[in-house]
This record gives sequence, C-alpha cells and structure tokens, in this order.
Amino acid sequence: MILCVEAREARRAAPQHVRLDRERTWTDDTTHAIHESQTLRIERVHEAHPRESAWTVAAYETPVSARMWHLTATGTTPAPVLQTLLQHLAESDGWDTAIGSPVNERTVTAATKPLTDAGWKHTVDGRWIRWTNPSGDVGIQFDAFAAQRPNSTLVTWTIWAGSSIDHPTWTVTASPYTPSSLLADLADNLAHGTGTRQPNAATRKRGAHLGTTPPALGPAAAGRTL
Repeated sequence: MILCVEAREARRAAPQHVRLDRERTWTDDTTHAIHESQTLRIERVHEAHPRESAWTVAAYETPVSARMWHLTATGTTPAPVLQTLLQHLAESDGWDTAIGSPVNERTVTAATKPLTDAGWKHTVDGRWIRWTNPSGDVGIQFDAFAAQRPNSTLVTWTIWAGSSIDHPTWTVTASPYTPSSLLADLADNLAHGTGTRQPNAATRKRGAHLGTTPPALGPAAAGRTL
C-alpha cells in the first residue's frame, strides 16, 4: 500500500494488482513501502528537516541487484507533487529502466516536453540545462556532466521551487536513469502550477499518522537498504 496520507488519491487510483507492503523501522522514525516484486522501495523519514530529504524512492533490477535509479524529495515538497510521484509509481512499471540505458537528447526532451509546451524559458550554462517558469521561481535543471557518471554522487536532475535553485523552498532530485516518463509527469505537474503550492503544517502533520504494525515481509524485503 502507499505509505502516506498525502497520497490517498493516488492509492485509490492505483490498479488493484499493484501492491506496496509497508513496514515501520524499529526506531519508528521511518516507514518503508516495498513493491510486491521487491524491486521498488520507498522510504519516508517522518521527522526530517524541511530542507532535507524526507522521501527516497529506489528501483532495482532484481531484489538482490544493485540500484538502478533513485529519487529524493525534501520534507517541504508540496502534496500535489508527492501525489504525482506516488501515482506514477502505482500505475506503471516505469521503474523497470534497464541498467546502462543512456541519458541522451531523446530522454531529456521527453522528460521536459511539458515545460517546452508550456513555453518555459530554456537556457544552457555550460554543463547545466535549465527550464524555468515565466516568474523564475520554479524550474528543472539537468546536469549533463553528472548524467554521464551514474556511479557518482552528483545529482543529474533537480526540480525546485523558491527564490532560486540555490535557495529553494523545496527540491526533488533524481539520478541519471530515472525514467523520463516519471520526470515528465512531475514536469507536467509543475507546468500546470500545482507543484508551486506552498506546503502547510497540516499536510506535514497528516503525513506522520501511519500504522505501526506492518504486514509480513520476506527476508529480502526486510533486509534491503536504500
């Protein structure tokens, strides 16, 4: 099941065959949601600092293989953005990106098409390609250098809102092989303005109310770290 109240609508829309099992860690500070295939995991840190990662999504080729891609979102990320993320994961097998798939012009174009269609400003600054809305307070950045180094700690995609990318209110970051379809859904959310809504205390408070008794999990699911 989806692990957070912010995404109730996404859970209702998910196909019946999609299942995410939920487990609380022994400290009760985090919750892990695990797809039935054990190749997709979502971690929710309940008491994360608003500017630090509160959500981590990680996809694997097999339950025991290396991570294919991952995505993080800060604690202040608006509920509509999180809902778009969780709904995409619930409704598709988009995390099945082959290891070694190149990040090329086609994938970048596909990921940012909603922004292009919406007339967002497009600039190139060395290794960075940026798309920003007309008011300049929401954008997406692609790091071409990081995209060619999938094993580094550099961030390939940064989705942000705030006064600037250097002083954001919230951010979503993604690794090189994050599916372009997922990024396009998030970009579409931004292009229509829903992702620019400011988070509120009530939303963050609701997200912490989760059951503490997880369903039974197999050893591979319980032992995996993100």
